[in-house]
Amino acid sequence: MPVTRSTGLLALGGIALAALLTVIGHLEVNDDLNPWALTISDFAVSDRGGVIDVAMVVLALATVALLYGLRRAGPPRPRSGRTAELLLGAWVGGLLLAAVVPTNEPGSAMTTAAYLHRYASVVAFLALPAAGWLLARRPDLTPAARTLRALVLLSLALAAAMIWSAYPGDRMLIGLAERLLILTEVAVLATIAMILTRRVTPARAA
Repeated sequence: MPVTRSTGLLALGGIALAALLTVIGHLEVNDDLNPWALTISDFAVSDRGGVIDVAMVVLALATVALLYGLRRAGPPRPRSGRTAELLLGAWVGGLLLAAVVPTNEPGSAMTTAAYLHRYASVVAFLALPAAGWLLARRPDLTPAARTLRALVLLSLALAAAMIWSAYPGDRMLIGLAERLLILTEVAVLATIAMILTRRVTPARAA
């Protein structure tokens, strides 16, 4: 099996496992937590080191597999391609840092760790759609270019909704906005992974 196809399948498997673990994490936490009013990080901190934190690490590793497949899939990368790879790396770094450094408990004062968690999450949320927009230019991703751009625009709209909710909106439905944002951004990764799984030609020489 070509390297690009196997890494695409590995990435899809990781994405699916991360989604399953996130659902399990939501079912295991205290019933008093409201998923529409609280973020996934709020759920994760209530079960520190639990399956939601593991899900974030799994998703980061799935992205690493996807990044490796992208590097092996196409011709020598132009500057935009290298920038997209750096942005995917920022997404991975932001996920891992957010998984390791917890936010504050809901209703408590923000700590230094909580601010670090928040800004790591912001970097991740913004880096992925930017990477997706640049990757839509790749010739080997042309079949998915429109889908990628549509998902990117939707994710930016949801990010704006989440920012509004976090500040002037008094956190109204911030949990819903964040979950829709994550779902959209993960769909960007899954779309790219699916294209890689369809490649049947041998990967380019290293």
